[in-house]
Amino acid sequence: MNNILIVYSSLFHNTANLALEIAVQTGGTLRELIPDTNYSFEYNTAAKEVRNQISRGFCPKLISGNESIDDYQAIFIGSPNWFKTLAPPVMSFLRLNDFTGKTIIPFCTHGGGGFGQIANDIAKECPKSKILPGIAVTGTFTSEEVTNWLKMIEYEL
Repeated sequence: MNNILIVYSSLFHNTANLALEIAVQTGGTLRELIPDTNYSFEYNTAAKEVRNQISRGFCPKLISGNESIDDYQAIFIGSPNWFKTLAPPVMSFLRLNDFTGKTIIPFCTHGGGGFGQIANDIAKECPKSKILPGIAVTGTFTSEEVTNWLKMIEYEL
């Protein structure tokens, strides 16, 4: 059994595309985090909704993606960089699970802000985990970038 899980939240498919590439290269299981209420598909409206949720520390209920992580040792956690932090569905996932003894590998997509506070926020929520260096890419990336990153963190493929 493959014990690699790739969990992600993606509104405009950039993070989903990166998650898929990681799954292809690692053989891991993909799992999309879907909140009980959808965000607007119009960018400015979605940005207001997200900013409001983040400022309130809101963690939406997940209707999909929060199945058990017990069978997985390595968990890639992906989020778009939303106002320098994690998308609220990813924070929900982190707060609903125990990552003790697991290896966490963050990844994110961004429009110029890099990781922002994402890696730090994951580390705060998963203090008893081993956290490997992540990858932050813009909406466009190559499979070679992912391959090079996996080699750099010495992840066993």
